[in-house]
Amino acid sequence: MPSGDWTRCGEPSPWTTVLRWRTPGRSLNAFVRLSITASAKRRDPLTDSEIDQLREVAMEPFKRLQLYIKFADVRLTTIALMRDDPKQAEGRGKKIHDLLEDFTAILDEINDNLDQYQGRPLDQESRKDFRKGLKEVLKAGAHWETVLEDLKSTAESNAQIKREAAEFRFVLQDAQDALKSSVDMAKEYSEGKDPEVAPTPPPKKK
Repeated sequence: MPSGDWTRCGEPSPWTTVLRWRTPGRSLNAFVRLSITASAKRRDPLTDSEIDQLREVAMEPFKRLQLYIKFADVRLTTIALMRDDPKQAEGRGKKIHDLLEDFTAILDEINDNLDQYQGRPLDQESRKDFRKGLKEVLKAGAHWETVLEDLKSTAESNAQIKREAAEFRFVLQDAQDALKSSVDMAKEYSEGKDPEVAPTPPPKKK
């Protein structure tokens, strides 16, 4: 399989443009998932309200990144609440599966936003936003790692959740791999040089 980036099949949606190949293992997993879902109706990981919020800040990368972090956090918070609520036991395994898939898709968008920042010249204000964004991703990533590991532990120790885990075990591993990729990227960009500062345009001649 050649290395590089590929775009998703079908019509582009408001929540994604490119899914990058981070590692050989993830490349294969992503290819298999794409092959399975390409022939089926794709479920959008974002709600209509979330898509509207993103449209409102389409030209503001830092605010868009903050929204993606917020949306990812909502998925894991929902999983934690659902896991501990006996009233939501019916169909819980499938619901957790879908939320984990959504979480992973949103992480890919976070990665894309970081790549866009890193790959272009920035003015001083945008460079500060980029640094703040990296810190927010790292902070959120540490929390998300704990939540996912807690879910994995519960799936191994709780008899009910263990049965339900048959429906989400593989996507949970995908989510953990995707999170590691996002955190590693944010660390790499944090430890590297600041993106080039965009030159100040010369004053117009009268």
